[in-house]
Amino acid sequence: MGKFRDRSSVTGMAAPSTASLRPPVTDLDRAPIVVAWEVTRACGYRCVHCRADAQPRRSPRELDLAEGMRMIDDLAAFDGSILVLTGGDPLTRPDLEDLTAHATRRGLRVALTPSATPRVTDARIRSLAAAGVRRVALSLDGATAATHDGMRRLPGSYARTLGILESVRDAGLPIQVNSTITRATVGEIDQLAEVVAGLGPAMWSVFFLVSVGRGREEDMLSPAAHEEAFERLADLDERLPFRVKVTEAPPFRRVLAQRAARRGTPPPPDQMVPVRDGQGFMFVSHEGDVCPSGFLPVSAGNVRDTSPVAIYRDSELFRSLRDADRLGGKCGRCGFRRLCGGSRARAWALGGDPLGEDPTCIHEPPPATDQEETHRC
Repeated sequence: MGKFRDRSSVTGMAAPSTASLRPPVTDLDRAPIVVAWEVTRACGYRCVHCRADAQPRRSPRELDLAEGMRMIDDLAAFDGSILVLTGGDPLTRPDLEDLTAHATRRGLRVALTPSATPRVTDARIRSLAAAGVRRVALSLDGATAATHDGMRRLPGSYARTLGILESVRDAGLPIQVNSTITRATVGEIDQLAEVVAGLGPAMWSVFFLVSVGRGREEDMLSPAAHEEAFERLADLDERLPFRVKVTEAPPFRRVLAQRAARRGTPPPPDQMVPVRDGQGFMFVSHEGDVCPSGFLPVSAGNVRDTSPVAIYRDSELFRSLRDADRLGGKCGRCGFRRLCGGSRARAWALGGDPLGEDPTCIHEPPPATDQEETHRC
């Protein structure tokens, strides 16, 4: 653990800047911080936890170049949102540079999440950087090759991922490491943090498994294991010289707020932005369906016939997900409902109701209380 240092004490450290991917989005009712566009579901991997249930070949129903350009023109109204080009493996699209350049011209900040395949060459990295990609994120799901390759179902994936991350960093692009936490990987959080720290990323994005796509309910953490993992990540977030971001784990913000309250100190402001499915985040499928997230694949409309901006701002699904007072079960009576709100995707996956309570949150709020409403943030 010696390489971990509190961010507040880091001086003179050559850590990648994250400023280029901090857009001026302040009103989450009007604009998402992040729009993830699944440009394809084609991918050469068969990962055991794949949200998309990716397929070997591209679908003829993908948004084509012209449709993608029109959607990007619409998304420009969000004025500074991050556009994540994801998949599947987005590098299976030969027009990726065209889409990136157009999004950059329209004021969007483009990030890319390729699969670790031979398609990620030095030349392609330089080409995408020239087109406007500002960050590249790759998945690293275990501290060892055995763990990572086992989840990815491809021997050699671990070594190839580390090599690509080094190449991206050498090209001058900030890197982000994405990791999925399951019952099989949760025991390696601290060791994985050591590996990630050695890569010098701008961010470590930690995903908590949702049972969609190929993800299985039996591979998800129990409520108690979720809470323990949040505490371990909170400890790491205090010591790592880069931000730890969580996905499908809004109760992490509640844990951070509770820890800060016990210490009598303010919680870390960069962790207190109340983003969850449909609030600060929007997902567009390869066929143009607009969903609250890729882990909550419920369509509120399609970009082929409706503006994605109108869908985000005005659709009943998105508006309901942003109204914390419409949440059900213990999430609806929790004083942290505006800061946290629970994983809407997990509520849907396990209970069939995107407004239901998050069944994997261990926190039990007192009935009908507003005592913690200071945590609105």
